[in-house]
Amino acid sequence: MRLLVFSDIHSNLEAMEACLAVIPAHDLLVNLGDVVGYNASPNEVCERVRAMSGNIVRGNHDRACSGLTDLGEFNLVAAMSARWTQTVLNPENLDWLRALPQGPLVHQELNGIEFVHGSPRDEDEYVLNPSTAAANLRMPGHAEKIFFGHTHLQGGFSLENGRVRNFAPVFPTGDDVVEVTMPLARGERHLINPGSIGQPRDGDWRAAFALYERDGDEPGAVTFYRVPYDVDQTQRRILAAGLPDRLAARLRAGR
Repeated sequence: MRLLVFSDIHSNLEAMEACLAVIPAHDLLVNLGDVVGYNASPNEVCERVRAMSGNIVRGNHDRACSGLTDLGEFNLVAAMSARWTQTVLNPENLDWLRALPQGPLVHQELNGIEFVHGSPRDEDEYVLNPSTAAANLRMPGHAEKIFFGHTHLQGGFSLENGRVRNFAPVFPTGDDVVEVTMPLARGERHLINPGSIGQPRDGDWRAAFALYERDGDEPGAVTFYRVPYDVDQTQRRILAAGLPDRLAARLRAGR
C-alpha cells in the first residue's frame, strides 16, 4: 500500500503543480487541509484539488476563508489574506470549502490510520513539541499512525516505552527534487507531518509532501520529499494581488 499525503497548499499554484509533476505512484491520496489562505491562487488550487481523487479534512484557513469562523484569532497578515481570499473565491469553490469534513478522518482500509489537520484532540492545535505530542499519542482509542499538518514542519514524533522523541528528515540544500526515507519501528505510535506544499516553515523553501508505504503487517516507512518550484512567480502573484509583502518574502526563506 502506498499512501500519498499532502497538506497546507495555501493557494500556492506553482508549488502544487511542481509537486504534481513528480509525485510517485500511489494507491491513495489524503489531503490534510488548508487548501487556501496566504497565497494568491485560491480558485486554481481549489479546482486542482477537487479534480483529484482522495480524501481531505478541513484546515483552519479553509474555515476562515469560506466564512465559517471569525478572523479575530488570526494575526493581521493571515487575516488580511483570508479577507482577500473571501472576495475572490467563486461560489463553487466557496461551497466546496464550507463542506469539507472536520478531522480526525479514520481510514479503516488502512488499519485505522488517522488523518487530522491540527491534532486528534483539537483540529486547530499546533503539535510543535514532545509535550503536546505526548498528550495526543497517549490518548486511548486512537490509531498507531496519525498524519497531521498545520505546523508546516516536516517530520513528527514517536512514542515508545512511554517516551516521546521527535524526528525530521535532513536534506541537502539546492534546487533539486530530494527525498529521505525513514523506516517506522514496530511497537511505536507515530504523529507524522508531511510538511507544507505552499508555505514551508522549516528553513527549506522547497515544497514538501510525503509518501507512506507498508507491506502487509509491517510498520512501513515514510519518504519525505522536497520539490523546487517557481517561487518568483508565486511572489509576483502575491504582490500583484495587493497582499502583504511579508507573504512573498517568507517563501524564499522557508519561514
